[in-house]
Amino acid sequence: MIDSYSLIRRGLFCLDPEHAHNLTLNALDRAQQCGLLQSWFTKPQLDPRILCGITFPNPVGLAAGLDKDGKHIDALAALGFGFLEIGTVTPRPQPGNPKPRMFRLPKAQAIINRMGFNNDGVHACVARVRQSNYWNTGGVLGINIGKNASTPIEDASSDYVLAMEAVYELASYITVNISSPNTQNLRALQGEQMLRELLGSLEGARNRLCDQYGVRKPLFLKIAPDLNVNDIELIANLLLEFGIDAVIATNTTIARDQVANLEHGNEAGGLSGGPVRVASTNVIRALKQTLGKAIPIIGVGGILSGNDAREKIDAGASLIQLYSGLIYKGPSLIAECAKALR
Repeated sequence: MIDSYSLIRRGLFCLDPEHAHNLTLNALDRAQQCGLLQSWFTKPQLDPRILCGITFPNPVGLAAGLDKDGKHIDALAALGFGFLEIGTVTPRPQPGNPKPRMFRLPKAQAIINRMGFNNDGVHACVARVRQSNYWNTGGVLGINIGKNASTPIEDASSDYVLAMEAVYELASYITVNISSPNTQNLRALQGEQMLRELLGSLEGARNRLCDQYGVRKPLFLKIAPDLNVNDIELIANLLLEFGIDAVIATNTTIARDQVANLEHGNEAGGLSGGPVRVASTNVIRALKQTLGKAIPIIGVGGILSGNDAREKIDAGASLIQLYSGLIYKGPSLIAECAKALR
C-alpha cells in the first residue's frame, strides 16, 4: 500500500480534488473498520513530547482542515499521528464557498483552497468525537474553531465563545483560527484592537469554563504566514498578555509569486504545500525571537519531507503538523517525519 502510493495518487489526481479528498477519507474509514490500516501502517516509535501539560506520543500531528467535521478520526489516528486536529468548526452549519473551491498545482507540490469553513456545525462534530474510539481511549485531539461567514466581524468574539463552550469538555486543546483567507475579513482579527477584544473574550470564557469543568484547557492561536515582523511581534506580545498557551504557525498564504505562472496559480484562496514552506519557517523564527521559551510553537506549512520537518524544529517549533504533504507524499510521510525528529 505504502510503496504503491504514487500509483494511487496518479488515479486520484485524475479526479476533482474535493471529490478525491472525500473518496480517500471514506476508503480509509472502510479499511480501518476492517482492521486493514493497522496491518498496512506501522505506527512510529513512541517519542513523547510534553507541551502545555499534554503528552504527545510523537511530535507529528495532523493539521486542521483535512477532517473538518470529525468524521474520520479513528481512520486518521491509525496512520500513526501523535495527535490530531479537527475543524475548523463554526457554531452553526454552513455550506462554505461555491464549487469548485480546491485546486492542485502538482509542479509546485501545492494546493489552493477556498473552502470557506464548510462544516456541519460544532454540535454535530462534538457528537462524532464522543463516538470515536480515539477520543474514548485518550488520544490527543485538538479542535479548531472559527466564526460563521454570516456573523459580522464586529461580533466574531461571540461565535468563538459559543464554539469554545461546545468543545471545551472534549478537546485536548482548542485552536482559535483567525488566519484563514477564505472567510471575508477574518484576517482582520489579527489586528491589535480586534485581537485584543477577541482574546479578552476568550480569556473570560475560559475562566468560566474552567470553574464549570474543573480543568483549564490549553488555548492555541493559529496565525497567517503573510505577516510582517512588526505584526508578528505585536501578536506575540498579545499571546503573552492574555495567557495563550501555544501558537500554530502557519495557515495558508495569499501570496502567489511562486505559482503565478502555473495552471490555477491565480485562483483565489489559500495556497499551501511547498510554496509556503519558507514563509512559514520565517514566521516561526520571528515568533521564537520574541517568545523565547514562554510560549511553544507548532510548525505547519510546506512539510514534504523529514528534512522539512527538521527545519521547522530548528527554527523554534516544538511540534509539527501535516496536511498538503500527505496529498503529495502519502501516509509514509508521517513515519518519515517522526523518524527525522526522533
